Amino acid sequence: MTEVKPVVTRAGAEDNDTAQSGDCVRVSGVSPQHTPATKIWFGRVSNEPGHRSPPHHHGEAETGGYVLKGNGRIYFGKDYKEFVDLGEGDFVFVPPFMPHVEVNMSTTEELVWLTARTPENLVVNLEDVDDASLEGYRRA
Repeated sequence: MTEVKPVVTRAGAEDNDTAQSGDCVRVSGVSPQHTPATKIWFGRVSNEPGHRSPPHHHGEAETGGYVLKGNGRIYFGKDYKEFVDLGEGDFVFVPPFMPHVEVNMSTTEELVWLTARTPENLVVNLEDVDDASLEGYRRA
C-alpha cells in the first residue's frame, strides 16, 4: 500500500505554469500540475496597481476567491456594465462560464487574492474591451 502524506509547496516554489489572463498573474500552490491533487486548483492571484485582466471565464470551474490585500472589482454582465467591489477580507464566488474582468482599483497598491477552483485553473480568454467601457476603472 502506498503511504499517503501531505504535500507542501514552499513559499517561492509555487508553480507558474498555469493558465493566465493578461496582467492578472496566477501562481499555483495546490494543483494537478505539481501535486497529487485531482479536483482542485488553489493559488495566489495578483494584479499590479491599476492592472486588470482581459474578459475571460473559467469554463466549467467554480471559483472561490478571498482578498488578502487591496481593493478589487469584478465586472460582469452585458458589456461588463455590472460590477461588485471587494476589499481585504472579502470572499467572492464566480459561477462557471461567467465572463468577467478582474481589476485592481488602486493605482498605487497591489491586489492579492487567494483563489480556489474546481476542477482546476481553467481560463478561457475572450475579446478585450476598451478601458473606458469599465465604469470607474483607470490604469496606473
